[in-house]
Amino acid sequence: MTTTTEGGRPDQPQPRAAFRVGAGLTDVWVAALRTPNLIQNLLGEGTLSASMIPVYVEFLEEGRTEDAGRFAGAVLGLLSVTAWGLALVGMLLAPAIAYGLYPEFTVAQQELLIHLLRILFPMIALLVMSAWALGILNSHRRFFVSYLAPVFWNLSMITVLVGLGGYAGWHAAGRSVDLLVALAWGAFMGGALQLLVQLPWVVPALDHFRLSVSTRVEGMREAIRNFVPVVSARGVLSLSGWIDTILAALLTTGAVSALFYAQRLYLLPISLFGMSIAASELPELSRMRGEGSTALAERVSQSLTRMAFFVIPSAFAFLVFGDLLVAALFERGEFSRSAVALVYTVLGAYALGLYAAAGSRVLSSAYYAVRDTRTPATIAVARVILSIAIGVSLMFTLDSVAIGDKRLGALGLAVGATIASWFEYGLLRYRLAAVARSHGPRAGDLVKILGAAFAAGGVGWGAKAMLGSIYPAREGWLTVALTGTPWLVAPVLAGVVAGLFGVTYLALTRALGVGVLAERKP
Repeated sequence: MTTTTEGGRPDQPQPRAAFRVGAGLTDVWVAALRTPNLIQNLLGEGTLSASMIPVYVEFLEEGRTEDAGRFAGAVLGLLSVTAWGLALVGMLLAPAIAYGLYPEFTVAQQELLIHLLRILFPMIALLVMSAWALGILNSHRRFFVSYLAPVFWNLSMITVLVGLGGYAGWHAAGRSVDLLVALAWGAFMGGALQLLVQLPWVVPALDHFRLSVSTRVEGMREAIRNFVPVVSARGVLSLSGWIDTILAALLTTGAVSALFYAQRLYLLPISLFGMSIAASELPELSRMRGEGSTALAERVSQSLTRMAFFVIPSAFAFLVFGDLLVAALFERGEFSRSAVALVYTVLGAYALGLYAAAGSRVLSSAYYAVRDTRTPATIAVARVILSIAIGVSLMFTLDSVAIGDKRLGALGLAVGATIASWFEYGLLRYRLAAVARSHGPRAGDLVKILGAAFAAGGVGWGAKAMLGSIYPAREGWLTVALTGTPWLVAPVLAGVVAGLFGVTYLALTRALGVGVLAERKP
């Protein structure tokens, strides 16, 4: 998080050496990741899977392996040309992006942003190609490697931070900018590793593979027809996140960082459970296309119930002890106790829409499986418009409200996103009823999941009351016991409370007979 001058921003551009990671640089890093990430969201995992997997799976189910291989090669060829072409354009336009979209940044911040963008745009092209490999593996029901691969992206960046920051002393004053540039190179290398580790499993799965850029390969025209509305949907959703970043830059310095930190936690269960379940279910739902609406509805119901089992307790955890999680992960250096309170507040707003956001990803897979890509796209546009409208209407008013030395403007954007997520989820459910009636999560299991999560939340709340809390600050016997080692307080509190919460939830769901973990794919 950042400290601010009177009025919320530095009056004069700061020299390069004056930057420190977490003091202005975090906002630059968020902007640098967010901007090229638009390409990944447009061409990456969700978009590619929705347009490619239904066609590719149909070839596999019909035993047409030669057509499947040629189709996969044509998809990779066109995707590579498009992704690397856009990456090149992004590198060339990096100055226009930095000066035009982030005018509130200082000159030094804008120059650093340009440098980072020219490293991260090629990284995104590699991640898009990795998404193609993931789609192939999912279609062949090989899920472990494709979802292990992103770990290498994170490990690469962690290695850079630990190696250069810890051992080379780049955390010293004046070297934070160099460390951030090195982190960008670590992200680039991680993108390459994420693709490479999948290839030993992808190559044997492809029969008659032939790389091309032809749109005449069988299946390509349908994939392209599917691709356009899906890109439109992903595009407006990515644009929404991008606009949120730009809007947050108009608020008090640090609002961009507050959104970034809150979204890191908020998106974790969506990625782990919502998107992974949606991605793994898409091939299976596609295989069920001709089995009738009843079978499709039952499969969607199972998917939503399974997703709820993981996502609902995640939301309760963020609401009950999100302050401990934020403090344990981020509170150090310039990240103050008031910064913890701000991020916790923003995270709480996001948590209220967590189930809807994850559920919408699962529902979208059902639409893609029946080759309806336009309905999710149309609803996504409406969702983004609503999110921006609500966010803008709230953010400036809330920016006049403070927690310590931090302003709450970012909370308005989070509230807008949450309300819009429930709007999207409800509309997707309503429209899907035309082809898959009674497709919602199983009511009995949902009640048990909610009851268990609520009880586990009560245990977590009680543990905080006895052990101690970060926000609001409240001493307990554990915080008192750790007075001599303040850096251990948040991690130990978070670990103990999270452990009690998790054990309680799992024990209660097992006792209540929630059976989602026992389900088997056909």
